[in-house]
Amino acid sequence: MRRTTEGRRDEPQGTLWWHDAVFYQVYVRSFADFNGDGVGDLEGLRTRLGYLELLGVDALWLTPFYPSPMADHGYDIADPREVDPTYGSLGDFDALVADAHSRDIKITIDLVPNHTSNTHEWFRSAMAAAPGSAERERYLFRDGKGESGQEPPNNWVSAFGGPAWTRVPDGQWYLHLFAPQQPDLNWVNPEVRADFERTLRFWLDRGVDGFRIDVAHGMAKPPGLPDMDPRVSALSSGDYGDPRFDNDGVHEIHQLIRKVLDEYPQTMAVGEIWVADELRLARYLRPDELHLAFNFRLVLTHFDADALRTTIDRSLAVPMATGAPATWTLANHDVWRQVSRYGGGAQGVRRARAMAVVELALPGAVYLYNGEELGLANVDMPAEAMADPRARTSGPEYGRDVSRVPLPWEGDEPPFGFSRTTRTWLPMPAEWAPLTVEKQLEDETSTLSLYRRAVELRQKHPAFSGDELEWYGAPAGCFAFRRKAGGLVCALNTSASPITLPPGEVLLSSSPLEDGKLPPDAAAWLV
Repeated sequence: MRRTTEGRRDEPQGTLWWHDAVFYQVYVRSFADFNGDGVGDLEGLRTRLGYLELLGVDALWLTPFYPSPMADHGYDIADPREVDPTYGSLGDFDALVADAHSRDIKITIDLVPNHTSNTHEWFRSAMAAAPGSAERERYLFRDGKGESGQEPPNNWVSAFGGPAWTRVPDGQWYLHLFAPQQPDLNWVNPEVRADFERTLRFWLDRGVDGFRIDVAHGMAKPPGLPDMDPRVSALSSGDYGDPRFDNDGVHEIHQLIRKVLDEYPQTMAVGEIWVADELRLARYLRPDELHLAFNFRLVLTHFDADALRTTIDRSLAVPMATGAPATWTLANHDVWRQVSRYGGGAQGVRRARAMAVVELALPGAVYLYNGEELGLANVDMPAEAMADPRARTSGPEYGRDVSRVPLPWEGDEPPFGFSRTTRTWLPMPAEWAPLTVEKQLEDETSTLSLYRRAVELRQKHPAFSGDELEWYGAPAGCFAFRRKAGGLVCALNTSASPITLPPGEVLLSSSPLEDGKLPPDAAAWLV
């Protein structure tokens, strides 16, 4: 299964498969459960590859499936080169890759280089070793402040809330930018770098096509670990700077990753990078670093044509400056679903459908999140049903489980074909009965049918070519842009009244036209 490792890629940009690919994020726990334990698994995913082929996606991104105590649902990894029995085996993974490739679907997987689980053999050794030992040097152990070291080494807070330091019995403290069960690695240590390279090659040799790098703006820590501005919160640095993330040393780590990937033709890496400055983001896309970088601006922008146009222009400035493709997404497992973000109910569905049409019209790569193609909204659930560590430390209102509920496949009541047991790892709402894949496939007006048609047109119609946009004049609350090379026109109406469309033949509309006009909360494609 090993690829050739001879030579470095020198293909022109347009031949790289990820340049305008449609990726589909599979939150493995919530996609499909084969063994009936209420948790999704690799074999369940493999049985649903026909659906993903029907949807037309080019590639999958799989969330972590590695051995883990699940303090953060797999982002606390105990062994990065194995499969957790909850999800199956290495044999199941190999079968999944082979079957996906037979359907011309690429497989990319999550990697978590910033931290490990506290059950990782390295951390167990570190806890058993003395301060200053080689075992502790793989992590960030420090003496505390105060006469007896009773205060944390600095004032950093965890991204999940609370202090970013935990004290161990011998008095030292260890750093964790996330949960205490996720100790940060010390990337200055050559052992850490060598082990991560081993992990990259392990999965590349098994046939994966690329990686999503978790917290790709983390890993590197500033010398001396200086205090953070007290105005920086757990979840937002505002305009104050944040020593926890986006330190210059992180780029050397991405160069290491790229050097390995360049030995495996047609493989790629995309980074999860939360930075507010386009110039800072562009640095991750230099020719010897990442191939793609997640752009979260669409996620953070309200349903307003002017604001969205500004977001698109700012987002396109990064690939224009670097030569890398733009990367678009409206959702993932860490944020609210679009239907809920855009107001919920029928209005939220209309707006989510419109934004899907806008996103899939844009040049570059697109990442869809499982379930958005069904028009799913957040699920209200009591705090006691939440498993997300952020809900426990920062409060239920910050819990991410509301967008992680298992997918409804068929039938009229939970678990809707996701599992053979009704005791799914998160509860599924009975009101999803009309939204199952089974029902939507039979309905030409459904959100699933809209996504299928949009992805097909994006892949096959010649109007979807070129990387540059030009803007039309448009009524207040609306916009229209044109793909300069191919000629596709995309119009969006966020106003309260129907608008006249630009000239052309309508290829697709997120909502039915009203007397030939585009209604509010709708988008359309024309040629």
